[in-house]
Amino acid sequence: MIEHTPWLVLWGVVVGLDLISVAQTMVARPLVAGTVAGLITGDVLAGATLGAILELFALDVLPVGASRYPDYGLGAIAATATASGAPWLLGTGLGVMVGLVVAYAGGVGIHAVRLRNVRDLTHHAAVLAVGDARGITLIQVRALLRDALRALLVSSAGIAVGLAVHRWFPLSAAGALYLVVVAVGAAVAGAANGVIRVTAAERWFVLGLAVGIIGVILL
Repeated sequence: MIEHTPWLVLWGVVVGLDLISVAQTMVARPLVAGTVAGLITGDVLAGATLGAILELFALDVLPVGASRYPDYGLGAIAATATASGAPWLLGTGLGVMVGLVVAYAGGVGIHAVRLRNVRDLTHHAAVLAVGDARGITLIQVRALLRDALRALLVSSAGIAVGLAVHRWFPLSAAGALYLVVVAVGAAVAGAANGVIRVTAAERWFVLGLAVGIIGVILL
């Protein structure tokens, strides 16, 4: 699995850039990102399964304007690194949990990159005012490099965490099954909330996820 890490990280950079900064060809969708990550690791079923589950979470995202949202594509890659080669029962729940943490870390990174881009634009307002083509190009290149660095750092850290969890995290069969049920249930709840946009559904989703995690810990 470790031998696939450089390719997973490279794929993470592509996915991270595609989400906002470059082509937006939809390879950043969790289903696509996870399936390709599974091809890289040699476990397509795990990648597609985890990508599909995280895709349900992503359906709750409405990426309009300056809204803040997780990077579920990078989360799917980390989730695949966690579950690849493990029996589906033991790997799926853990993969989803790692994927969610990484996705939210990626979202925090997106916000940080946006703030830095705004400061860069403000600092070079004169360049924009006079329409300096070279200066504008440099601003765009710096923004792309910042997002590429974000994707590189988040994907590298996420894959490292996934590999560590894959190797060291102890989980009984009953706990693993419970975690899968919680993960899938939370994903369905998130997708449903994205469809109906009912505020109460968010509260029940958070409550159910918290109860599920506590149950896994106690098992």
